[in-house]
Amino acid sequence: MPTPQQPSLIVRQKSPPNIEFPFASLSDWLIPTEQFFVRNHFPSPDIDARDWRLRVGGAVERPIELDLDSIKAMRSTTLSAVVECAGNGRVYYEPPKEGLQWQNGAVGNAAWTGVLLREILEMAGVKPTACEVLLAGADSGVVDTNKKTASPGPIAFARSLPLEKAIADSTILAYSMNEAPLTRDHGYPLRAVVGGWFGMAWVKWITDITVVEQPFLGYWQARDYFRWERNLGEPRLVPLAEMEVKAQIARPVQGAQLIAGQPYRIFGAAWSGEAPIRQVQVCTGDGRGWREGRLLETERPFAWRLWEYMWTPEEVGRYTLRCRAVDGAGSVQPELQRSDCESYAANWIIPVEVTVVPEPQTYQEEFVI
Repeated sequence: MPTPQQPSLIVRQKSPPNIEFPFASLSDWLIPTEQFFVRNHFPSPDIDARDWRLRVGGAVERPIELDLDSIKAMRSTTLSAVVECAGNGRVYYEPPKEGLQWQNGAVGNAAWTGVLLREILEMAGVKPTACEVLLAGADSGVVDTNKKTASPGPIAFARSLPLEKAIADSTILAYSMNEAPLTRDHGYPLRAVVGGWFGMAWVKWITDITVVEQPFLGYWQARDYFRWERNLGEPRLVPLAEMEVKAQIARPVQGAQLIAGQPYRIFGAAWSGEAPIRQVQVCTGDGRGWREGRLLETERPFAWRLWEYMWTPEEVGRYTLRCRAVDGAGSVQPELQRSDCESYAANWIIPVEVTVVPEPQTYQEEFVI
């Protein structure tokens, strides 16, 4: 049952299930698994771990096949990391963009436990000619039937990583989420966790790892999940990768009423790609410009930072609250949407409009004798 502390998830699509976390309910650094957003392209496969195998092949010296028990017997590692769907915030695009109309809750921070992808690759022996590592899941289907962007028949969800990212400490194959086995919708029995990258790289239900010797241009990198880059003059397609620097306000919510003269906690979360969050700034629309918010929790690589700013509005009226993040690479969250990101990477500042009202008056009863 939904409660004020744990409201209902927002269903963006019933089949396959695509479900959004109600970001206004944010309270803890880790999002409980049952509240975590779900992004599926195809129906969630029903996998029996006893029959499941992970196959590793391609440009390797020794193709291998591992069952789940063998993977769990390896040295484990835990990475607390934020993952954001590349389409998070799509509803704010103007004019509107095609795709699931996520607001601001297709993002979450969790503790992921598994094994380093690098150690699996070392078992197979990556050849010197290797360029990328292709991850393919057990989910499959046909995309955009009868459209120009249709897939060539049924395809699996598959994405590649550059070799240097695949062997980084920030890339693991996880079998546990928040100290419990993965659930079906979150990729049971094994999924990728790619710290700093958008969620399309976090392939779920992994069955096959293929080391390739040239850049992989599959459907999910050449026809979807890409942006345009203009550094060579004419725009060219580039597959999406790192998340963009971003801060969001969880509370107050859009349209909230605050009381003049009373302190209010503006609260939210901030994250970026490979670089850590260094600062969150807040503007309350009262003529005082940008002011620094307080970062909460301890900084951890690839996890988000919760933040707060205490504000006491002195005058009644309407105010526009804004926040922006700055990361360790010097990237600053932009003011306006960008034209080259298709319907993805919506990281520009989203204002929250609030109204400040007078403090309610209290009157003592008068007794007439």
